[in-house]
Amino acid sequence: MPGPYDGAMTEPARTTQATTPPAKTVPALTSPLEEATARVGDRWTLLLVQALLDGPRRFNELLEALPGIAPNVLSQRLKHLERERVLVSQPYSRRPPRFAYELTSSGRELAGALRLLAQWGADRSGAPDPEGLRHLTCGTPLEARWYCPTCTRPVDDNDTGDLRFM
Repeated sequence: MPGPYDGAMTEPARTTQATTPPAKTVPALTSPLEEATARVGDRWTLLLVQALLDGPRRFNELLEALPGIAPNVLSQRLKHLERERVLVSQPYSRRPPRFAYELTSSGRELAGALRLLAQWGADRSGAPDPEGLRHLTCGTPLEARWYCPTCTRPVDDNDTGDLRFM
């Protein structure tokens, strides 16, 4: 009958040489769109940016503004956007630590992209009169256009031969 287990038969041999894990390689981003989606391209991030366009908000206010988001997901997105310098957190209470979140100038620059995405979504909503952006003075729906300041002419989205990210 075997004696009590002493671990000697199955323990791996220990080496005195320190091992370093292999370095992780991050693939280079190949396009400006990849760069943008790496920073703000997940389910809740753009909605969070939209919620902050009106000004600073506290964590619980953001939870109310984004129905369905879990608190841990909101916390992760806020930390990610702060690392990306899209927003900043300002403490308003030290005990317990509480913060208000505000867009940086870089974060506010996303407003135009959000408007374009919202218009695209409205156009495909299936509603008979989709809610898009309207000019407050006359009520006319707005249209987004690309414009070349050098040539002084609009550039159509279908002119793919004339468009290139540099």
